[in-house]
Amino acid sequence: MEPSIVTGINHRSASGSRGFTMIELLIVMTLIVVLASVGMTQYRNSVTRAQEATLKEDLFRMRDAMDQFYADKNKWPSDLAELVSEGYIREVPEDPMTSSKDTWQTENAEPDPNNPSSTGGINNVKSGSDRTSLDGSRYADWN
Repeated sequence: MEPSIVTGINHRSASGSRGFTMIELLIVMTLIVVLASVGMTQYRNSVTRAQEATLKEDLFRMRDAMDQFYADKNKWPSDLAELVSEGYIREVPEDPMTSSKDTWQTENAEPDPNNPSSTGGINNVKSGSDRTSLDGSRYADWN
Protein backbone atom coordinates (compact mmCIF):
# COMPACT_ATOMS: atom_id res chain seq x y z
CA MET A 1 0.00 0.00 0.00
CA GLU A 2 1.07 3.45 -0.70
CA PRO A 3 1.48 5.77 2.27
CA SER A 4 -0.60 8.52 0.67
CA ILE A 5 -3.66 6.27 0.41
CA VAL A 6 -3.37 5.17 4.03
CA THR A 7 -2.91 8.75 5.14
CA GLY A 8 -5.91 9.86 3.18
CA ILE A 9 -8.10 7.16 4.72
CA ASN A 10 -6.90 8.01 8.21
CA HIS A 11 -7.42 11.68 7.54
CA ARG A 12 -10.99 11.18 6.34
CA SER A 13 -12.02 8.96 9.25
CA ALA A 14 -10.41 11.32 11.75
CA SER A 15 -12.14 14.37 10.33
CA GLY A 16 -15.49 12.55 10.24
CA SER A 17 -15.41 11.81 13.97
CA ARG A 18 -14.05 15.08 15.26
CA GLY A 19 -17.31 16.47 16.67
CA PHE A 20 -21.05 16.65 16.53
CA THR A 21 -22.97 18.18 13.67
CA MET A 22 -25.19 21.19 14.24
CA ILE A 23 -28.31 19.04 13.74
CA GLU A 24 -27.19 16.58 16.43
CA LEU A 25 -26.58 19.42 18.88
CA LEU A 26 -29.97 20.97 18.12
CA ILE A 27 -31.75 17.65 18.66
CA VAL A 28 -30.02 17.08 22.00
CA MET A 29 -30.74 20.65 23.14
CA THR A 30 -34.39 20.31 22.11
CA LEU A 31 -34.73 17.09 24.10
CA ILE A 32 -33.17 18.72 27.15
CA VAL A 33 -35.56 21.69 26.91
CA VAL A 34 -38.60 19.41 26.53
CA LEU A 35 -37.60 17.25 29.50
CA ALA A 36 -36.86 20.31 31.65
CA SER A 37 -40.22 21.89 30.86
CA VAL A 38 -42.06 18.66 31.71
CA GLY A 39 -40.12 18.47 34.98
CA MET A 40 -40.93 22.08 35.88
CA THR A 41 -44.64 21.54 35.19
CA GLN A 42 -44.69 18.48 37.42
CA TYR A 43 -42.82 20.38 40.15
CA ARG A 44 -45.25 23.31 40.05
CA ASN A 45 -48.25 20.98 40.17
CA SER A 46 -46.80 19.13 43.15
CA VAL A 47 -46.24 22.41 45.00
CA THR A 48 -49.83 23.47 44.26
CA ARG A 49 -51.17 20.09 45.41
CA ALA A 50 -49.23 20.45 48.67
CA GLN A 51 -50.64 23.95 49.22
CA GLU A 52 -54.15 22.68 48.53
CA ALA A 53 -53.73 19.84 51.03
CA THR A 54 -52.50 22.32 53.63
CA LEU A 55 -55.46 24.61 52.96
CA LYS A 56 -57.96 21.76 53.36
CA GLU A 57 -56.35 20.71 56.65
CA ASP A 58 -56.25 24.29 57.99
CA LEU A 59 -59.90 24.88 57.10
CA PHE A 60 -60.91 21.62 58.75
CA ARG A 61 -58.97 22.41 61.95
CA MET A 62 -60.29 25.97 62.28
CA ARG A 63 -63.89 24.92 61.61
CA ASP A 64 -63.53 22.08 64.12
CA ALA A 65 -62.17 24.54 66.70
CA MET A 66 -65.16 26.85 66.07
CA ASP A 67 -67.55 23.93 66.62
CA GLN A 68 -65.77 22.96 69.84
CA PHE A 69 -65.87 26.58 70.99
CA TYR A 70 -69.63 26.69 70.38
CA ALA A 71 -70.18 23.36 72.14
CA ASP A 72 -68.21 24.54 75.20
CA LYS A 73 -69.41 28.14 75.47
CA ASN A 74 -72.79 28.03 73.70
CA LYS A 75 -71.73 30.93 71.47
CA TRP A 76 -69.60 31.40 68.39
CA PRO A 77 -66.15 33.05 68.60
CA SER A 78 -66.09 36.71 67.67
CA ASP A 79 -62.99 36.24 65.49
CA LEU A 80 -60.14 33.85 64.82
CA ALA A 81 -57.97 35.53 67.46
CA GLU A 82 -60.48 34.48 70.12
CA LEU A 83 -59.89 30.84 69.19
CA VAL A 84 -56.21 31.41 69.92
CA SER A 85 -56.73 33.34 73.15
CA GLU A 86 -59.14 30.68 74.48
CA GLY A 87 -56.71 27.86 73.59
CA TYR A 88 -58.70 26.14 70.84
CA ILE A 89 -55.87 26.59 68.34
CA ARG A 90 -52.25 27.54 68.97
CA GLU A 91 -52.14 30.25 66.35
CA VAL A 92 -54.05 31.39 63.31
CA PRO A 93 -52.43 29.51 60.44
CA GLU A 94 -51.07 31.22 57.37
CA ASP A 95 -53.33 30.89 54.34
CA PRO A 96 -51.11 28.85 51.99
CA MET A 97 -52.66 30.45 48.92
CA THR A 98 -52.04 34.05 49.98
CA SER A 99 -49.08 33.50 52.34
CA SER A 100 -50.76 35.69 54.96
CA LYS A 101 -52.56 35.18 58.27
CA ASP A 102 -54.71 38.26 57.67
CA THR A 103 -56.53 37.23 54.48
CA TRP A 104 -58.88 34.61 55.94
CA GLN A 105 -62.51 35.41 55.13
CA THR A 106 -64.92 34.68 57.98
CA GLU A 107 -68.68 34.22 57.81
CA ASN A 108 -71.01 35.44 60.52
CA ALA A 109 -73.23 32.91 62.22
CA GLU A 110 -76.99 33.13 61.88
CA PRO A 111 -78.84 33.84 65.14
CA ASP A 112 -79.79 30.59 66.89
CA PRO A 113 -83.55 30.54 67.54
CA ASN A 114 -83.03 27.82 70.19
CA ASN A 115 -80.55 29.98 72.06
CA PRO A 116 -81.74 33.60 72.17
CA SER A 117 -79.03 34.59 74.65
CA SER A 118 -76.22 33.70 72.24
CA THR A 119 -74.43 36.58 70.61
CA GLY A 120 -73.24 36.71 67.03
CA GLY A 121 -69.88 35.50 65.95
CA ILE A 122 -68.20 33.58 63.20
CA ASN A 123 -69.02 30.00 62.31
CA ASN A 124 -67.07 29.53 59.08
CA VAL A 125 -63.78 30.51 57.52
CA LYS A 126 -62.59 30.48 53.90
CA SER A 127 -59.44 31.31 52.02
CA GLY A 128 -58.98 34.91 50.94
CA SER A 129 -57.40 33.84 47.66
CA ASP A 130 -58.99 34.69 44.31
CA ARG A 131 -57.04 31.90 42.57
CA THR A 132 -58.51 28.73 41.08
CA SER A 133 -57.54 25.23 42.22
CA LEU A 134 -56.24 22.43 40.03
CA ASP A 135 -59.77 20.97 39.89
CA GLY A 136 -61.20 24.27 38.61
CA SER A 137 -62.97 25.46 41.76
CA ARG A 138 -62.11 28.71 43.54
CA TYR A 139 -60.21 28.41 46.81
CA ALA A 140 -62.54 30.98 48.35
CA ASP A 141 -65.49 28.64 47.72
CA TRP A 142 -64.04 25.58 49.44
CA ASN A 143 -66.22 24.24 52.23
